[in-house]
Order: sequence, then C-alpha cells, then structure tokens
Amino acid sequence: MNAPPLIGVTAGNDPQRPETYIVRWDYLRSVELAGGIPVVLAPSGPALHPGCLDRLDGLILSGGVDISSDLYDKALQSSAKRAHLERDEFELLLLRAAFQRDLPVLGICRGCQMLNVARGGTLIQDLPSLVGTSVSHDDPDRPRVEVAHSVKLVSGTRLASLLGSAELEVNSFHHQAVERLGDGLVETAFAPDGVIEGVELPGAGFVLGVQWHPEAFWRKPVRFGALFRGLIEAASCRQGALPTLATR
Repeated sequence: MNAPPLIGVTAGNDPQRPETYIVRWDYLRSVELAGGIPVVLAPSGPALHPGCLDRLDGLILSGGVDISSDLYDKALQSSAKRAHLERDEFELLLLRAAFQRDLPVLGICRGCQMLNVARGGTLIQDLPSLVGTSVSHDDPDRPRVEVAHSVKLVSGTRLASLLGSAELEVNSFHHQAVERLGDGLVETAFAPDGVIEGVELPGAGFVLGVQWHPEAFWRKPVRFGALFRGLIEAASCRQGALPTLATR
C-alpha cells in the first residue's frame, strides 16, 4: 500500500518581514483533508534544485505578491505592486521541472498566473486601471471565506468536471490576472467582466490553475475540496511510476 502522496506547497515572502517566508496553513489543511502530506517549499538552500521534485508526488503554487513583469517581457506599470524575483525564479524552475516530469500541479491565485507565465503567457498588471471595477476582484478587508463574484466554467474542461457545476460563487483577492494564454493552456473559467479565472493544460496528467482561493474553504470542503482531491488522486496514481521519499 502506497504512503499518502507528498505535495509540495510553495511559500511566499512576508512583505512586513523580508527575511521571512510564510505559507497560510489553509493550504496545508486542504492537502491533509484530501489525503496528502504537505511539504513546504521555500526558495532557499537545496530546494532551489529542481531535483527536489523527484521526492514529491504533486505541487501546489500558492498565492502571494505580484509576479515580476520581467518574466513576461512587459514594462512595469506604476499600478503594479511589489514583486519578489527570487520567488519568481524559484517557481519557474519548479514548474519547468514539473512539466518535464508530468508532475500534478495546482496553481492558486498567483500560482495560476505563474502557470501562465511559465508557459509563455502574459499578465494584466492591474485590473482596476486596465479592466475596470465592475467586478470586485480585490478587497483586502473582505473575510477570506466571503464570496465576491461568480465565475462561469467552460463545459468539457477538467475544472468543470471536478466541480460539477456551470457557475460558482468564489472569493477573490487579486489585482492581476491572466492576459494572453501561455502555450497549450486553455481557459476554464471566467468572471462576469471577462477576466480569466481558471486555466488548465489539456493532455497533461494534471495541470490546473484557479484565480480564487479554494483553500480558504477547507472547513467546508464540499465547496472546492474536489480540486485538492483531484490533485491527490493524480499524485497517487503517479506513485506507481516514481517512488516517493516515504518509500525509498
């Protein structure tokens, strides 16, 4: 019997304490409830080596600060917020190695955007100034489990199959978003203002990104728990091909 799959969860930098990396425990609880074991990955030490993925069965790219516009060859706009280049470069390394290994990947919020950038796509750097405010995508004072707007899911996609619905109410904490889709990615969900809210990579074992924060609802997994269970199922299937740290 295989051990529970090991799922790497990327950590972000704390803007108030630059020397500190953080990861919200919502991500860790969501992985555990879905049947996996979370492993926090920070961009320092041996974790910088993409070979660390040989010891993992799946990967979650967590939310956080803006992605540097240097990564998608766009001039920085004044409305963009602080980026963290070390984390950007680290996650690009991880994603490229994950694609090569067909490692199951779930990108959340910033992680969804990083998936797109890693595939050669671009980002909208500031939704309020470039798209408008007809939809509330980012309200820092809103509770994390309070829904902000609806999203429509694209029929026939893995995301729609996992969530089993054509339209959902989601939370929202982002001012950047996917612009031009990266190579091979398809749109899986969109907000009422047309902003892309989900992407996936058809043909891959499991590569999926959502712009909202499903991990915040871990106490009510009936809402979005299927996203994490889908990741864990894909990671468990992969265990037969590559041994994990627990079986070496």
